Amino acid sequence: MNHRLPVFAAALWWGSLSAIGFMAVPMLFANLPQASMAGFMAAKLFAAQTWVSLACGLALLVVAKDKASNAIQPWARAALGFVLAGMLMALVVQYGVSPKIVQRENLKFWHGLGTLLYALQWLCAAVVLWRTSAPPSRA
Repeated sequence: MNHRLPVFAAALWWGSLSAIGFMAVPMLFANLPQASMAGFMAAKLFAAQTWVSLACGLALLVVAKDKASNAIQPWARAALGFVLAGMLMALVVQYGVSPKIVQRENLKFWHGLGTLLYALQWLCAAVVLWRTSAPPSRA
């Protein structure tokens, strides 16, 4: 069962980033009558996504160490840097970039940076999912 927890956490992280960033938010802008309404709702969805990202990352960090042998899990050796980078990007977007977008301060720059960091976080989560779901190597 313990070998499934990191896969589940990584899948939830990557899947939620995919659903929010590539489906829900674009649908808001395509279907709501005003861009400001869509932006307001998108900000709420991205804030909730930050907490999902942090919870999944924390779960991955907790299960990265084998309690019995006190060793790092094989998947974790290849994935922990991506977990930490993804969590850091989530925090930077939420607390550094998003306030600038809400204030409409240099909107093109901050929106572009936020999009880039979100895409990089998505890639980090994808790498973590790939690494956690790899079959165990035979020694």
